[in-house]
Amino acid sequence: MEAIHIVGGGLAGSEAAWQIAQAGHPVVLHEMRPVRGTDVHLSDGLAELVCSNSFRSDDAEHNAVGLLHEEMRRCDSLIMAAGDDNRVPAGGAMAVDRIGFSDAVTARLTAHPLVTIAREELTELPPESWRSVILATGPLTSPDLSAAILKLTGEDALAFFDAIAPVIHHETIDLSKAWFQSRYDKGDGADYINCPLNAAQYETFIEALRTGEAMPFHDWEKDTPYFEGCLPIEVMAERGVETLRFGPMKPVGLTNPHTGGKAHAVVQLRQDNALGTLYNMVGFQTKLKHGEQTRIFRAIPGLENATFARLGGIHRNTFINSPLLLDGTLRLKADPRLRFAGQITGVEGYVESAACGLLAGRFAVSEQSGEPQQPPPATTALGALLSHIVGGADADNFQPMNVNFGLFPTMETSAKGGRRGRRDRRAAYSQRALADLGRWLNPEARLEDQPVA
Repeated sequence: MEAIHIVGGGLAGSEAAWQIAQAGHPVVLHEMRPVRGTDVHLSDGLAELVCSNSFRSDDAEHNAVGLLHEEMRRCDSLIMAAGDDNRVPAGGAMAVDRIGFSDAVTARLTAHPLVTIAREELTELPPESWRSVILATGPLTSPDLSAAILKLTGEDALAFFDAIAPVIHHETIDLSKAWFQSRYDKGDGADYINCPLNAAQYETFIEALRTGEAMPFHDWEKDTPYFEGCLPIEVMAERGVETLRFGPMKPVGLTNPHTGGKAHAVVQLRQDNALGTLYNMVGFQTKLKHGEQTRIFRAIPGLENATFARLGGIHRNTFINSPLLLDGTLRLKADPRLRFAGQITGVEGYVESAACGLLAGRFAVSEQSGEPQQPPPATTALGALLSHIVGGADADNFQPMNVNFGLFPTMETSAKGGRRGRRDRRAAYSQRALADLGRWLNPEARLEDQPVA
């Protein structure tokens, strides 16, 4: 049986490899690290998380990304299994120990008898002898391969900046000023460390962000737009004094036990590893120079003596114009033997990238078996995300997108307005999604469900 080739060992490539191998087909996973490193990866492990350690909400009933989690679990997702095995406390969110997560993915793929891992860099398009290829090279595709892809497609790539939040050693956080609590006491009720700021401290902090010295852009980076869902904190500060207080520094749902009152603004820290020795600054992605980060962030109450395991950074991400270039099963129209998966397609987020890899792997197996699989229904989280990137979005204004209920086909519900009504509508969308996913995964059951004439 001819092997399917995957280029890129990130979340999408790793998930695609697992889906293919579990279906009984040989797969070769090509990963350029450690032969060639990147500006943000720290190891040569597969599926290394380079920005946050959060997979975001795990609420499958009321949140679209939580629903995507559940759909992927039902599809035998390696990424979700490794994430579940390496969870760290994060309230209603799903966060993982970065090292344990990557080690688990690497170990399971290395041990699989149908998976071959080739440590090498591709500097040009895969050879014609590779009849089925998934390009999952991610937002940090090597320059040579990027140039080859652009030459083939004839399209200019779109690009945006993605930023990395700082990580702090837990023992250096002053808990006489900060405290453990989740918003509205969700999860275990104490999954985050909260650092409070009063009005004067907050205004001083905003001014420091606005005047702090940032790393300069390279000439080739200057006109590249940021992704709105992951703006650097200093860019948010420039948009108005109150912007951060209604964003990552919102104080709602929290009470300071040291004072019994509410803070004007709050910086939240989320556990970053299973040992609980590292915490990352939630929403604090930044392009400030490292010296400026240390100075400004140590002015936050509770972080005066903080030491940083990693300071924030920023890098350029590149993605293709998928609505124009890809067909409904993620194949490149200009060369159908090539599929794309992951962030290079314009999905945004760890789970969305892995979900794209999951679909690409399943499509590749079905095609090689001579039994093309229909895409998942657009009423599912998997289908809604796929539909967006291969045609639902406007090709003239295509931007990265997280999964959200706005991508789902509308449905009539009895839910009324208000927060309760929104929750009821989302629950109805989720119930429909999981039912439709079940029928997609088990097409034979559809016939059994049909009434007898």
